[in-house]
Amino acid sequence: MRPIRVWAMLLGIAKAVVEAVEVDDQGAVVVSVRPRRSERNRCGRCRRRAPSYDAGEGRRRWRALDVGLSSAYIEAEAPRVKCPTHGVVVAAVPWARHDARFTRTFEDQVAWLAANTSKSAVAQLMLVTWRTVGGIVRRVVAEARTRTDPFATLRRIGIDEVSWRKGKKYLTVVLDHDTGRLIWAAAGADEKTLEAFFDLLGEERCAQILLVSADGASWISNVVRRRCPQAHQCTDPFHVVQWATDALDEVRREVWNAARRNKQVALAKSLKGARWVLWRNPENLTERQTARLEEIAQTNQPLYLAYLLKEQLRLVFQLPADEAIALLGNWVTWAQASGLEPFVKLAATIVTYQQRIEAGLLHGLSNARVESLNTKIRLIIRRGFGFHDAKAITALAMLSLGGFCPPLPGRA
Repeated sequence: MRPIRVWAMLLGIAKAVVEAVEVDDQGAVVVSVRPRRSERNRCGRCRRRAPSYDAGEGRRRWRALDVGLSSAYIEAEAPRVKCPTHGVVVAAVPWARHDARFTRTFEDQVAWLAANTSKSAVAQLMLVTWRTVGGIVRRVVAEARTRTDPFATLRRIGIDEVSWRKGKKYLTVVLDHDTGRLIWAAAGADEKTLEAFFDLLGEERCAQILLVSADGASWISNVVRRRCPQAHQCTDPFHVVQWATDALDEVRREVWNAARRNKQVALAKSLKGARWVLWRNPENLTERQTARLEEIAQTNQPLYLAYLLKEQLRLVFQLPADEAIALLGNWVTWAQASGLEPFVKLAATIVTYQQRIEAGLLHGLSNARVESLNTKIRLIIRRGFGFHDAKAITALAMLSLGGFCPPLPGRA
C-alpha cells in the first residue's frame, strides 16, 4: 500500500485524494486533500450539484482524530457554490458535515463519548469545550434524522414531561411504544409545546395514531383530542395509584393533626412514623412493619380503611382487563361511601378519567416506558453536571435514546 493512502486510511478520509502530508510548526500532522471529481461542486446543505460561485475564503482546516500523540488536521480548498434551493453556500466535502470544523470521524467519536460518558471526560479526552460538544451532537442528530423517518410507523405513543433544571424548567418527551425509542423532545410543558410535535407529524400521520398514554394532565389530553380524535387516550396506572397514595397520606395527616389537637402525643408520634408502612406494598413489609400495620388496623379504623382503598385500587391494575374494569367500578362505589373526603374526591376524579383508565386496561398500555425514559434523561443531566441550554439536553437525549448515536469510528 502506498504511504499516501495509509494516511487516508488512518484519518478515515473517503472519496478524496491525498495530495501531501506535513508537520507544521506546532507539531501537528496536516494532510492536504481534494475531493474526487464526483464529489465536487455540491451544495453543503442538500449535496446536490450546483454551479461554482467563487473560491470562498481559500484553504481551511478540519480537525481530525489524533495520530498517536500528535494532533491531526485535514486541509483543503473551501470554494462556494450557488444552490438553486439554499443560495450561496460553502461546497460540501466528503470528510466533514456542513458548518463543521471537524471531520466526520472526529464528530462521530465525540458524539459516542457524549452519549456514554461525562462531559468532563469528553472535553478532556477530545480537547474541546462542552459548547463545542453540543454543536457536534446537534449536527450528528440532524444528519441521522435525514436518513430515517421516526414518524413513519407511529401508532402507539407515550407523552410526558421531565424536569431538566430547577425553576420549573421542563421538557416534553414523546416515545414510540413499539420501538421504545424517544422520537421527539422540546423545551416546555404546555399545549403550545405539544402542538409543535403534532404540527411536525402532519395531519396524515396524526390520523394513524391509535393509542396515546399519558398522565391526567389536561394540556396533553386537550391537544390529543384536537389533533388525534380517533386515538384512544390511556391514563397511566402508575399515576392513578399515585393519586390513591396521595389521598391516603392526606387521611394520615388529618388523623395525625386530630391526635395532636387532642393531646394524644403517643398516637401522633406513631402516626407520623407510619407513613412508609402505609405507602409500602404489603408483600414488601418487614415483620416489624407488618406488626405496625396490624396495630393501625386495631386502633385507627379511618386510616386503615384508607390503606385498604389504596391497596384495592393497586390490585385493579394487576388483574385481567375484564376483572379489573369490574373491580374499578366497585372501588368507586366503595370510595364514595367511605366517608373519607380525600377518597370521595379521588372517586370523582377516577369517574372523570374512567374511560381512559379502562382504555389503558384493555390495551395493556402504560407510561412505564416513558417513566424509564425520563429516568435515563435525568441520568444524562446528572452525568453532564446540568445544562444551561434546553437544545443541548434535547439533542443529547435524542442521540442517546432516539437511536441516533453513531458507532465508534472503525467499529461499525
